[in-house]
Amino acid sequence: MGKRAAEVSGDEPNALKDGSRPVNSKSVDEVGDFEDEFEDEFDSEEEIFEAGADGRPDEEHEAEESRDAMDLDQQTFIPGRDQLAAGESLSPDTSTYEMLHTLSTTWPCLSFDILKDSLGENRRTYPTTLYAVAGTQAESKKAKDNQIMVMKLSGLSRIDQDRDEEEEDEDEDDEENAEPVLETKLIPLSSTTNRIRAHQTPSANASKTPMTLTATMTEAAQVLIHDITPHLSSFDTPGTIITPQQNNPMTTLQMHKAEGYALDWSPLFPQGKLLTGDNNGEIFVSTCGDGGRWASDSNCFAGHTSSVEDIQWSPSERNVFASASSDGTVKVWDVRAKHHRPALSVNVSDTDVNVMSWSRQTTHLLATGSEDGQWAVWDLRQWKATNSSSFPAPKSVASFNFHKEQITSIEWHPTDDSIVAVLAGDNTLTLWDLAVELDDEESRDSAGVADVPPQLLFVHYIELGKECHWHPQIPGCVMATGGGGFG
Repeated sequence: MGKRAAEVSGDEPNALKDGSRPVNSKSVDEVGDFEDEFEDEFDSEEEIFEAGADGRPDEEHEAEESRDAMDLDQQTFIPGRDQLAAGESLSPDTSTYEMLHTLSTTWPCLSFDILKDSLGENRRTYPTTLYAVAGTQAESKKAKDNQIMVMKLSGLSRIDQDRDEEEEDEDEDDEENAEPVLETKLIPLSSTTNRIRAHQTPSANASKTPMTLTATMTEAAQVLIHDITPHLSSFDTPGTIITPQQNNPMTTLQMHKAEGYALDWSPLFPQGKLLTGDNNGEIFVSTCGDGGRWASDSNCFAGHTSSVEDIQWSPSERNVFASASSDGTVKVWDVRAKHHRPALSVNVSDTDVNVMSWSRQTTHLLATGSEDGQWAVWDLRQWKATNSSSFPAPKSVASFNFHKEQITSIEWHPTDDSIVAVLAGDNTLTLWDLAVELDDEESRDSAGVADVPPQLLFVHYIELGKECHWHPQIPGCVMATGGGGFG
């Protein structure tokens, strides 16, 4: 990102209208010979070589351009590290984005999930469309105003880098630069959403829309299960009315004694299997059985000495999950264990472990993000059983302390096992490529910016960022939410 001084208004020369050029007042009938305005102006080729385009030396011409140019700071500005001076504003370098849109909501939505759709895989055409679901965080005095927002965002156009290209077809240009449209269906809630996650149950009939369920962990220590299939269908069926009954939760799980933030659906249990963890360090497994009835284990999974901050099922083992806690550990569990104790436990940070992400491509890799701003990648093959005291503590295979505030979200790319998105409390979302391997000399060349790892690909500003997710069907598309809205 670049930073520039606030614009100062001044007298501007009158713009040429309709593309016209200034015309000499001399009559057009007075036509004479073409005159070489540079004839005999220079005595030698050496002088011509040294002169600038306007007949003056290059040094003089460049000095004048420098005085007249906008006062632009060419130094690299890194949000979260560098501070804006008085009168300065921050704006994105749009040449680095293929698509960039922002969205504000009445109340902050500090948790959301992207929904898979039937519009196709690997979509690269614009304008594009995506579906998402989010939960609001209204003021405590207005808790009754909270909602689940089911969203359809359409008309998401590409940033036009060559707006003045005359050869570009005007109709195609108008279509690609369509205005974005937000459509919402709202489900009333009486409590703040701590975290929300979506799950789709494939339909036995290929022509039928899959059932889409959401699980919402609320500040009231409840887990609400909603069927938002009719809400999604209504976007493409004009005149559809959502009934109050369709807004009601299918079931409300109330096994937790304290509120929590850890929530995940199993990707290997189509009917619905849910993990939830709370601030007391307790973890429960809830399963959807025949007839759509939900049941939760009577005995919780216990082992953490502090709050469970994040939880995730293994992408390849249907009975295995991992949990991250403010006690500084990540634990790996097997739901078949009768004693409900962790099989593996590793201290990965001296501070809270806020978030984690299990790679879906290389399933022995786990990424963690901590309260001290550090994030790391771990090889689970190096982790030993909890009772194996003879083995040394495992070390991370990669670790970065670029961020200066707590890590609030981390997620592996859905198809590239070397790309990771990281969101932090320093108002930055960063993209990393762990496949980058540079020698010492190349690593030191960071365009004059100190302490920038060569694996850092991209830095994006988002105010008070809380969660980020890759879109599984739009390559390279990341959506994030924070105190200032969505991006």
